Amino acid sequence: MLHAGGPDGVPVEVERKRVRRLNLRVRADGSAHLSIPARCSLAEAQRFLDAHEAWLHDHVRRREARFAVSGDGLVPLWGVLVPLPAGTTPDELYRAALATRLPEVAARMEAALGARASGWQLRSMSTRWGSCTPKTARIRVNVRLAAYPPTCLDYVVAHELTHLLEPSHNERFHALLAGAYPDERGARALLRRPARELAADSSPTVNTDETISG
Repeated sequence: MLHAGGPDGVPVEVERKRVRRLNLRVRADGSAHLSIPARCSLAEAQRFLDAHEAWLHDHVRRREARFAVSGDGLVPLWGVLVPLPAGTTPDELYRAALATRLPEVAARMEAALGARASGWQLRSMSTRWGSCTPKTARIRVNVRLAAYPPTCLDYVVAHELTHLLEPSHNERFHALLAGAYPDERGARALLRRPARELAADSSPTVNTDETISG
């Protein structure tokens, strides 16, 4: 993991692949990913990220705009459009909704995986759906998951718990994850789409990727 513009900048997942040049993209969920050639040094990758820091910030802001309240006063919540309560921001609504649902989901996925988190934190994150620290077993979950269908929360919770058993995204990781959440591909496809678009498709009557190379 590198950060564009220094330690407090945008976090970027770096992956060595069979590519000829560096490819930077911002996914629909706001996470940033950089593919680099096998012989590219991390110092070179960092220089590339720093040179494109403004581009990254701009596209992350665009992703955040997907959760803004539209003119109809509706926001996506658990995959459907609902009125935003007066005096409440979308993130406040999402935090409260997630706090209510997370304990049940966490208990169910912990039992399925045989792994237990030492603590859970709810955060408003612009670049990741969840994160964990394997050494401390603490897991952080993006409150904006509450905008998506509930299965997406199941997936992210299972994903982060699996990292307590296997830190990397290798074959063992995916095999363990599949035991608790078999449809990883389906959940990831949902999370690539704007939450409002999904909610509009699910409740039409209720009162993806950007890329840069170098």
